[in-house]
Order: sequence, then C-alpha cells, then structure tokens
Amino acid sequence: MIDIKNLSKSFGPFRAVDNISFSVQRGEVLGFLGPNGAGKSTTMKMITGFLTPTSGSVAVCGHDVATAPIAAKQKLGYLPEGAPAYPDMTPAAFLDFIADVRGLSGDAKRTRLAEVIGLVHLEGVLHQRIETLSKGFKRRVGLAQAIIHDPEVLVLDEPTDGLDPNQKHEVRTLIRRMSKDKAIVLSTHILEEVEAVCTRAIIIARGRILFDASPADLQKEGPLDEVFRRITTGERVAAS
Repeated sequence: MIDIKNLSKSFGPFRAVDNISFSVQRGEVLGFLGPNGAGKSTTMKMITGFLTPTSGSVAVCGHDVATAPIAAKQKLGYLPEGAPAYPDMTPAAFLDFIADVRGLSGDAKRTRLAEVIGLVHLEGVLHQRIETLSKGFKRRVGLAQAIIHDPEVLVLDEPTDGLDPNQKHEVRTLIRRMSKDKAIVLSTHILEEVEAVCTRAIIIARGRILFDASPADLQKEGPLDEVFRRITTGERVAAS
C-alpha cells in the first residue's frame, strides 16, 4: 500500500531524511517514533506529496507520488501536524467542502458526512466557527477530513495530540477499527500509543531508521521509555 525506496530530503546542507526504505501493507498500523527533529513529519509530508524528495521514491497503492500525484492522493487521507483548517468556517461547512473536493455528492455524501461526524463526535460543535474550538475539537475536525472519503491509506501526524484521555481512547479505538482494510502510518511521541494501536514500530533518529519491528519485540528490550532512549541516543543499534 505504501512503498518507500531510498528516500532522502535535504534542506541546504542539512539532511532531514537520509536514504530510508520501508513498505506498509494493508492491515498494518505503523507507529513512526522519534525525537523532535528526527525526520518523522518530513517523511510523512513526502509520502503525502506535500514535499518533493531530494532523492528516492514513494508509491501509494502503486501510484508514484511524484509522477502520478492525483492518483496517489485519491487513495490517501492525511492529518497533518496542527490540523490546519479554515478558521472562519464551521466544521459542518468545512467538511461539506472537503466532501465536494473528494468527489462525494448526493445521498452518498450526506450519508458519509453523518457517519464521519458521528465517528469523531462532532455533533455538539458543528455550527461553531473552527477558530473558537478547543485544540481537541480542532484535532477531531482534522481527523474527520482525513477519513471523509474512506481512503485506503491513512497518514496521521500526532492524531491524539490535544485530546483528553477519553478522547484518546475513542480515537485509538477508531484507528484499530479502520485498520482492518487500510494501511495506516501514525507518528507519535506517546509510547503507550504504540502499545495500544500499532502492529509495527519504526524508530527514526537523525533521519535514519534505527528500529523496525513489532511493539512486542520493542518491549522485550525493557521499559519502552528506556529502550527508546537507548536506541535514539545510539547506546544500542536495534535490528530492523
């Protein structure tokens, strides 16, 4: 579903992502972990076509993101960092607009809008301006726009950022439910999130993949926070 080969991104002399390769299959939830500045968001932006790689390639459902960007993006749902939206619009108007952009119309559009609004529990704030919403509700609006067209591939940058514990549980449950027929990549700095929803974990630091295995394999090394520290600081080079 996602195939990344020898992917690199440089900003002037700084190499943010350094020759990484991995693939994600249908049914996988890949947790993308790393310290700040590790290259997580840059990689996700290249997967979704928001950044052009310096070298290497990304394919989504067989479509090269560089040479067939529209075909690739039709298969993608993306929740970016910060979940930007039009602040003067309401969630109802914004999601209606996104549904139009995604080619939904008529009864199918109305049915899907109602379903997604219920999934992320936006009923109580549908007609408030987005700029007046809490960070948690803004995050839910961002998640709703990412899944409105029921994409085969989901790329979620910190999907539970700003949510309270109950909201985090609801979003994690939703991700697990959706994962059966999708490929999902989510970045997170919350190690318990990897245990809760991910079937696989990649740890990246200084633009390079240091660990690629299941969360269970990661847990075998000891307490997750300590293992994460040792891997990202170079005390232990994990097998991938």
